[in-house]
Amino acid sequence: MLATALLLLGGPAQAQMRGHGGPVRAVAVSPDGRMAISGGFDQTAILWDIEAGVARKVLRFHDGAVNAVAALPDGRFATASEDGRIALWTSAGGGPVQVISAHEGPIAGLAVSPDGALLASASWDGTARIWPLAGGGAGRVIEEHKGPVNAVAFLPDGRVVTGGHDATVRIWPLAGDTAAPVTAQLSSPVNALAIAADGEVAAAGADFTVRFLAPDGAVRAEVEIAPAPVIALDMSPDGARVAAATAGGAVAIVERATGRILNRLVGPGLPVWSLAWRPGGAEIVTGGSDRLVRRWSAETGAPVGPIAMSQLADPLAEYAGDRGAEVFRACVACHTLKSSEGERAGPTLAGVFGRRIATAPDYRYSEPLRKMDIVWDARTIAELFDVGPARYTPGTKMPEQRITSAADREALVQFLQRATAPR
Repeated sequence: MLATALLLLGGPAQAQMRGHGGPVRAVAVSPDGRMAISGGFDQTAILWDIEAGVARKVLRFHDGAVNAVAALPDGRFATASEDGRIALWTSAGGGPVQVISAHEGPIAGLAVSPDGALLASASWDGTARIWPLAGGGAGRVIEEHKGPVNAVAFLPDGRVVTGGHDATVRIWPLAGDTAAPVTAQLSSPVNALAIAADGEVAAAGADFTVRFLAPDGAVRAEVEIAPAPVIALDMSPDGARVAAATAGGAVAIVERATGRILNRLVGPGLPVWSLAWRPGGAEIVTGGSDRLVRRWSAETGAPVGPIAMSQLADPLAEYAGDRGAEVFRACVACHTLKSSEGERAGPTLAGVFGRRIATAPDYRYSEPLRKMDIVWDARTIAELFDVGPARYTPGTKMPEQRITSAADREALVQFLQRATAPR
């Protein structure tokens, strides 16, 4: 279980916080700077005491990766998932105090309005929605993007900004205003947004570039960050700098006025999915594919406190040269082979042969899988990868992946028979 794997690293100013069983997809810092919340590919969110470097609460509710989190001004926290739901939590833990269900696809982003009254969500169902945090309303729906909406933010005056896979940034009028949205057509899909106090919008995406847009949509400046898509942005508390993270692991601090890159974080060298400034602007918190929440000095780019920069141990090292193990390598981010290694985003595969689908202990399966009558064996596992998870097990959270080579499917099955057998 994840909770038993949490490590209290001891002492103040820890540079890394361990606990997630998969990539950390989202991170946010509380308004007082003391707490952080992270969301993971392992379907959990974790509340952290930043200075102590320890997890205070593990929040379990979602039936999919937690792609977005937010810290609310009233001390609550919000999480949003690929299951299409938003959950509101208090720091006291327990279950969510409120659940919002309306999106028909994964939620990719959350944002809180400047007055703390509204929560906005961006979804791959092609919509953004604005919810009153006090409850009592169905929420406003924005649905003019052509494809997934990847990011959402609020301008200081309360207007909503969205960024989509259709390579547009759209600035929407306030509710009740019939004016058309301001639309900026960019050159690649937009993954992330950040807003300055003067209303300038920072937008970034697949073409490695951060663009600064005026409230009328005009592009003022462009800054290329690194040869990898930019997947996270956050504006410093004073609005003078933007932190930008890429799928290649680079994190750059950009001076907004000049577009100059002031410094880069020292590592971590893996995809950095999320980042957030702490109040005061001296420190940044990141989450990435190494499953860690890390702390960095924004002034120097150095880690705060001691840090281990080594790569994670290769779980397939003992199977070097095994073709089936190489085929399985695409699966190691989500599945372990031994019961002692616990679960990640997906259930452990230890003892999978002869096990009925959706029966591994302590794992949250989707309801459609619980109703299926499949027993995993050489034939059914081969068929799963022949036709693909979406067709063979409709309703699965498993990413779509087919193995078109019969020889590779056979090698994978033989490898799994050996590697998952009880020891």
